[in-house]
Amino acid sequence: MRLTRMAWRNLGRNRRRTTVTVAAMTLSLMAMILYSGLMTGYIRGAQRNLLDLQLGDIQIHAPGYRDKPSLYARIEAPDRLVSRLRGQGFRASAYLLAGGLAAAGDASAGATFYGIDVKHVATVSSLPGQVLRGEWLDPRRPRSVVVGRRLARSLEIKLGDELVVLTQGADGSMANELYRVRGVLKSVNDAIDRTGVLMTEEAFRELMVLPEGAHRVVVRHPKNQQLEAAVARVRALAPGLEVKTWRELMPTLASMFDTVFAVMYTMFLIVSIAIGIVILNAMLMAVFERIREFGVLKALGMGPGKVLRLILCEAALQTGLAAGIGAALATPFLIYLARVGLHMDRMAGISVMGMAWDPVWRAEVSAQTFTGPILTLGFVVLVAVLYPGIKAALIRPVAAMHHR
Repeated sequence: MRLTRMAWRNLGRNRRRTTVTVAAMTLSLMAMILYSGLMTGYIRGAQRNLLDLQLGDIQIHAPGYRDKPSLYARIEAPDRLVSRLRGQGFRASAYLLAGGLAAAGDASAGATFYGIDVKHVATVSSLPGQVLRGEWLDPRRPRSVVVGRRLARSLEIKLGDELVVLTQGADGSMANELYRVRGVLKSVNDAIDRTGVLMTEEAFRELMVLPEGAHRVVVRHPKNQQLEAAVARVRALAPGLEVKTWRELMPTLASMFDTVFAVMYTMFLIVSIAIGIVILNAMLMAVFERIREFGVLKALGMGPGKVLRLILCEAALQTGLAAGIGAALATPFLIYLARVGLHMDRMAGISVMGMAWDPVWRAEVSAQTFTGPILTLGFVVLVAVLYPGIKAALIRPVAAMHHR
């Protein structure tokens, strides 16, 4: 306690140097906290978009379907599989997929037809909430469809327009039907944006003459369970089927997410090193100005270890002060960025590796947003203060008291 009081009094003796040092640490910490929140928000937001709209945590397919998609490569008895998964605490929903042609007026385009389990799809995907215009699918209106944004633009169709679909049914017959456009989606991903025609599961089965089976089961695992443990349980519940995590389905994106976190911590280190140089300079100046003082303290019986602890205590007090002020000043900005975000309307409709970019960039506020920058700053300050601290501890009393 006496050492802490002495360190605090020493800081007050040269308030200008203390203020400049604390201000530099505070500003750097604010920048690191805001950067941490924005980068974490970017990664978490992109990952949520990827999992909520496109992949889910885990996907189940019939063997060979992903390598060569076919209407006939189906998961048998998908309802029983989905029931087993739900019974084990998972959220699951089956999808049906097929390719064909969509036309409106004189325009036509290649299309991917999605058969959606309207009752359960909201448990695994936020797709029902991504309607830009119109409404989501309604089982009571099986002749209505929801289409991707770019497909609607290329076919020049609006809400209520007729859409003709043409494909081949599972029995080999020519399958064609007329539907009404019920809704148009926001940007979701390239596949759905450019070619997606979403219809109810019943409408898909009738169109494709496909009374049984499913092509994909999307699974979301409980939040308190790790992905590796969850996929092991799902594989045990789906023997003979291909079970893949989202990381296995999109390894490049998974690697990109991991890399961004590494870049973020590298930036922390660079900023902290710059601040460490400022602190090193300030502490060296403090040591050189107080050489005679340290000589007197050592002559009065203060050992080298206690001198070093005094210097470290002064640095810790400055760091603690900067951490408190920096976190307090950064918090309102961070909350604003989390709630309102940065609106980048020019990024609307842009996709990264097939994944839609959210035009509103929001920060994420969590304990890690603050602890990461604070611990990084504390470590760099500790390293920076060791040299001047050791130098002060090794000062010889007689030489120090004659120092001018």
